[in-house]
Amino acid sequence: MIERVKNAMVGLGAGWVLILMLILSVISLAIMLERAWLYWSLRDDVPNLMRDLGRLLRGGDLDGARRRLEASPSAEAAVVIAGVVEAGMGPEAAEEAMAGASALQRVKLERRLAFLGTLGNNAPFIGLLGTVIGILGAFNELGKEKNATLSAAGSAIAPEAVMSNIAEALVATAVGLLVAIPAVAAFNTFQRVVRTTLSNTEALSHVLLAHLKATGTPGPDVDSTVKQAAARVEHTPASKGGRRSAKESDDN
Repeated sequence: MIERVKNAMVGLGAGWVLILMLILSVISLAIMLERAWLYWSLRDDVPNLMRDLGRLLRGGDLDGARRRLEASPSAEAAVVIAGVVEAGMGPEAAEEAMAGASALQRVKLERRLAFLGTLGNNAPFIGLLGTVIGILGAFNELGKEKNATLSAAGSAIAPEAVMSNIAEALVATAVGLLVAIPAVAAFNTFQRVVRTTLSNTEALSHVLLAHLKATGTPGPDVDSTVKQAAARVEHTPASKGGRRSAKESDDN
């Protein structure tokens, strides 16, 4: 069984590993460029946005704050807009709306990053597989040399084949590292961008929530709800009977 597996691996060689690493490196590069373009398109001056938002909220201009946020392409602004839309329902409703919007933005920002992390962690092992196949090929050539006749041609060809397999093994290791290192570097960089964006989002959200709690923005119309409940109680038969009994007692 082991001999058949060894012969199959030696027969395939390490070339397919190099082709696989090439394909993975192209996909990795495409993801890096796409994510970099996305983060670049969402960039904005968040401290300046926070100052403008606070100024507009302190002036009571909620519509102006919404327009200022809509003018920003950032993910932070997209989250806070959800809170501004629900501001009339109270701070709790605005906070829940922003939590939902923040979850959606997080999914958008972290999309395809798992591929980079997985590739960065496993590309060296894929290269190591190519290395093992190359070493097996080298040992296989050494075995053939031992069994061959000690002719001049045989002694010249066998060492050349052994060195070729060893070189193929080292190339597989090098390619694995060349694919893994950029993937890991890009993954860590993009993760830092995502964490920074989410931290900025939380800071902007607190600016809006602080304004809503300080101004006592009303939630649902509680008074109208109470009046409607009182009207329903007033029209129940029990309440009418109680009023008739009270009237009869006054007449007596």
